[in-house]
Amino acid sequence: MTKKTLDVDYTSRPVDAAGRKSTLSMFMVMLGFTFFSASMWVGQQLAAGLNFSGFIWALILGGIILAAYTGALGYIGAKTGLSLDMLSKRSFGIKGSYLPSAMISFTQIGWFGVGLAMFAIPVAKELMGLEVTPDYMPWQGYLMVAIAGILMTASAYFGIKSLTIVSYIAVPAVAILGTVAMILAIKRGDMGLVEQFAIGSKDLGIIAGAGLVVGSFVSGGTATPNFTRFAKSGKIGLITTVIAFFVGNSLMFLFGAVSSIYAGGNDIFEVMLNLNLFYMAVLVLGLNIWTTNDNALYTAGLGLSNITGWSKKSMVILSGIIGTVAAVWLYWNFCGWLNVLNCTLPPVGIILIISYFTGKKDFMQEPTTQVNWWSVAGVVAGAVVANLVHWGFPAINGMAVAAVLYLIGKKLS
Repeated sequence: MTKKTLDVDYTSRPVDAAGRKSTLSMFMVMLGFTFFSASMWVGQQLAAGLNFSGFIWALILGGIILAAYTGALGYIGAKTGLSLDMLSKRSFGIKGSYLPSAMISFTQIGWFGVGLAMFAIPVAKELMGLEVTPDYMPWQGYLMVAIAGILMTASAYFGIKSLTIVSYIAVPAVAILGTVAMILAIKRGDMGLVEQFAIGSKDLGIIAGAGLVVGSFVSGGTATPNFTRFAKSGKIGLITTVIAFFVGNSLMFLFGAVSSIYAGGNDIFEVMLNLNLFYMAVLVLGLNIWTTNDNALYTAGLGLSNITGWSKKSMVILSGIIGTVAAVWLYWNFCGWLNVLNCTLPPVGIILIISYFTGKKDFMQEPTTQVNWWSVAGVVAGAVVANLVHWGFPAINGMAVAAVLYLIGKKLS
C-alpha cells in the first residue's frame, strides 16, 4: 500500500480519481509538450516554400491530421488512465510492449540531447563569444550543456507535478514574449507579412507542407497518453490535446517562419538577438526547450521502467545522463537519424487506437498475452514503408500498413 501511495506517477497502474489534474493544468502540460523548438526549423522550411495563404492552409491541413491522431490517443489515455507503455501491454502483449517502449525511449532520449545542445550552443556563442563547429566546442559550451542537463533531469525526476509547475511558468512566458518579439520584427521590416512571405521560389506544395507539419510532432505525439491519463475525463483529454496541438504547434511554426523571412534565422532566438533582446531570448529559448525536454525524459523513464522493471525515477536519471553526455554529438550527427526514427512511432499509435476501439473491455483487464506478433509485424512493416515510400504522408503510409496487418491478425485470431 505504501509503495502505491508513493508512486505519484502511476508507473504500473491506472491513474485513479485522486491522481487526476484540473483541466487548466492539463492544458498547460499539453501546451508545454507542443512548444518544441525543432518545430521552428519546420516553420523555416514552410516559409521558404510557401506563400502566406499556402502556409496557413498547410498548418490547417497538417494540424487536422495531427490533432486527430494525438486527440484519439489523448482520449484513450484519459479514459483508461493508462500510460503508453501500459496501453502497449494490452495491444502488443506483456513482452511485446518492450518494442514500442524501447522505440519511444530511444527517440525521446535523442531529442532530449538535441534540445540541450539547441540551447547551450547558441547561448554559449552569444554569451561567451565562443567559436563552435561540428568538430570543436570549448569547455565552456560543454559546461553549459551539463548545467542545463542536470537542471532539466532534476525537474523531470519529480514527475507530473514538476512538469505541471514548469509548464505553468514556461507556457505563458514563451507565448507572450515570443509573440511580442515577432511583432517587433514585423514592424522593423520594410514589408508586411503577406508580402514578405511572397519572396522566394515558393516550390513547396500545400500537401508537402502539411506533410512537414504532421512529421514535425507525430512521433512525440505518440506519447500523448503519458500525460492525458491525468485528465479528469476522456472528453477533457481529447479537447486539451486537440487545442494544444493546434495552438502550440502553430505558434512554433509561425515563430520559425517569421524568424526566417525577417531575420534570416530559423528560430525566435535569432529574431530576439537582432532586436537586442538577448536575455529575453535566452529565457524564451530555455523555457521552450525545458518543457519539451522534461516531457521527453518523463516518457523515456516510463518506457525504460516498463522494460527493466526498475523505478521510473531511476530510469529518468539514467536517460538524463545518457542524453546529456551525448548531447553535442547528437546535435551534429543524429538529427537525420531521429527524423528516420520519427516514422517508426506512428504505427505504434495507430495500433493502440484500433485495438482500443475494437476491444475496449480488454483494456480494462490485466493483459495475459506475452507477444502479439501481428502488432509487432505491423510496426516493423509500417516503419519500413514510412521511411522508404516517398509518396503522400510518410507517417500516414506507415500507419495504414500497420493498421491493415493488425486487423488481419485480429480477424485470423
